[in-house]
Amino acid sequence: MIIMPEKNIVEEAIGDLVDNFTEAVQKNNKHDTVASRFNRLFGREKPIHHVLGGGRSADVLLWRNKKISASFLMGATAIWVLFEWINLHFLSLVCYGLLLGMIAQFVWCNASGFLNRSQSRVPRLVLPKDFFADVGVTIGTEVNRGLLFLQDLSCRGNLKQFLMAVFGLWVAAIIGSCCNFLTVLYIGFVGAHTMPLLYERYEDEVDGFVDSLLMKFHSHYKKIDSGFLSRIPSGKFGFKKHD
Repeated sequence: MIIMPEKNIVEEAIGDLVDNFTEAVQKNNKHDTVASRFNRLFGREKPIHHVLGGGRSADVLLWRNKKISASFLMGATAIWVLFEWINLHFLSLVCYGLLLGMIAQFVWCNASGFLNRSQSRVPRLVLPKDFFADVGVTIGTEVNRGLLFLQDLSCRGNLKQFLMAVFGLWVAAIIGSCCNFLTVLYIGFVGAHTMPLLYERYEDEVDGFVDSLLMKFHSHYKKIDSGFLSRIPSGKFGFKKHD
């Protein structure tokens, strides 16, 4: 009667030791556990290039072609400097651009006469007819999708997602009070052109840090949920508490 429990304890200890050793080996294997769904950011299983949509847009964000990516970033920086540091207005920028374009076309048309050469064909800029319609449809679709998502969280989402959305909007409102809309767009543009590249290079370190951070956040949330949130009645909003 006394030997059996001791034997079970020894077997459990050996089993725990083997499990811990197996977990340590799997954590040290970069091509095994690091590539698993548990440690990858947002549980992704595909490469970051595929997550960003693939094609030319992903190539630009991941700096596959450094000249194109640098030109996009320098163009956005030039626009931000013109509006924020030089305090140039949008109407003035459009007028100056049209003025330079007209001067360039005028010189192009008349330079051949001064140089005694045959007149060359001047290139003309013509936007497609459906360009503005496509842009408007795309913007309207994304705005409606965002509004629908927020309304679903308010009416049928769980309490955790609702509180996270409220916290995100509150943080966005604080950032918006510190800088104007153009600066926020520029910060987002720079982040979109730098963060994916840094994540692709240091994805193992980032995934490990985010994983540990999420585990700590989940433990704190469980304490708050058990102490306060679980006492809130669901009411007519249909919130469902999820672990």
